[in-house]
Amino acid sequence: MQAWLEQLLILLALPKFGLSTVFVVSFISATLLPMGSEPAVFGLVKLSPALFWPAILVATVGNTLGGALSWAMGLASHQVLDKYSHSQHHIRALDWLERIGPKACLLSWLPIVGDPLCAVAGWLKLPFWPCIVYMAIGKFARYMTMTAALLWVFPGILEF
Repeated sequence: MQAWLEQLLILLALPKFGLSTVFVVSFISATLLPMGSEPAVFGLVKLSPALFWPAILVATVGNTLGGALSWAMGLASHQVLDKYSHSQHHIRALDWLERIGPKACLLSWLPIVGDPLCAVAGWLKLPFWPCIVYMAIGKFARYMTMTAALLWVFPGILEF
């Protein structure tokens, strides 16, 4: 198992494919698919430390664009979802999101609720560009924190 994981990390770190892999994985993980992009970012940075900033930036862009896609899907589904009544929890959550506005997209980095939050922001027709800016800020902070923690705070946690 460990040899397989090491081979996978080496494959992801190829200069020819490393950053593009990080972009694709980050993009897909920001949609409603259950996937994490941090292992790809960490693997690339661990094997190629000089790619720290490019990896963080590429992951942020990919994840933000994936969030934008979720926002657009939420906007497109607005008419379909309006046909269904909502529970009291849904109504309170929607009211909260409408009150907070695009700033709520700062929380798009959260596991489980972050990606659907982007879709709901689109469904509520919150302004696109402010939502994207707040998504990017939150996602950048997540990648920066996670990668820095794995590299410098817990450097021995994933030694091969």
